[in-house]
Amino acid sequence: MLLEELNIDVSETAQETGEHAGRAIESTLVELQKVKSEIRVIFAAAPSQDYTLDYLANSAKIDWSKVVAFNMDEYIGLADGAEQLFSNYLENRLFSKIKPKAKYFINPTNPVAEEVKRIAQLIEEQPIDVVCLGIGQNGHIAFNDPPVADFEDEYTIKEVELDDVCRMQQVLDKCFETIEEVPKQALTLTIPTIFKGERLFCVVVGEHKREAVKHTMNSAISTTWPSTILRKHKSCYFFFDRKAYPGT
Repeated sequence: MLLEELNIDVSETAQETGEHAGRAIESTLVELQKVKSEIRVIFAAAPSQDYTLDYLANSAKIDWSKVVAFNMDEYIGLADGAEQLFSNYLENRLFSKIKPKAKYFINPTNPVAEEVKRIAQLIEEQPIDVVCLGIGQNGHIAFNDPPVADFEDEYTIKEVELDDVCRMQQVLDKCFETIEEVPKQALTLTIPTIFKGERLFCVVVGEHKREAVKHTMNSAISTTWPSTILRKHKSCYFFFDRKAYPGT
């Protein structure tokens, strides 16, 4: 797909970017809640999603009682109450303020094989309507870093080892103080699972994401930069701030 055919929204600030994405997601959910009794949504957890989640948490239009929510990935090895756990982030940022029909967070304290089976069954029950995601500095989608990314992955969710670029990003994002504190293993939904979402809303902000965005938009579609696959999705909407988007 040509760059000019992609759905790209560029705002001046990270807050404006998040709010633009929030409005687009809100509009989609309002549209779906008129015709569906259940709307299935996958949420990413990262500082890049802050303003989007804030907008959604404050929406007066979304009927959350129809939303079944999932998180996209989760660290293995952190203490239950760790603020870095994506389930805790989403709880604090969004779910403590709204009441969804159901929420299914990845539980990294369960044995990996059991948790992979549990989440896979839940995800596969019905199609996913909406995916809220970002792009990592290494082009990862969820925790599908280049060494483990697979566009034809047979799994719905899998255990992965995080690469050093991904782990250092968590430090740069101020989620951890040092790279040694960042877990090396995680559970992640796979790229085919995310790609099956009916509509994808991809929010990317900050100058540290500029190279990743440039490759996402312009490089050959390959797992060298996993996010390049998003160009092939029929309904992926990109939201960038000016610092992240380098232009053509």
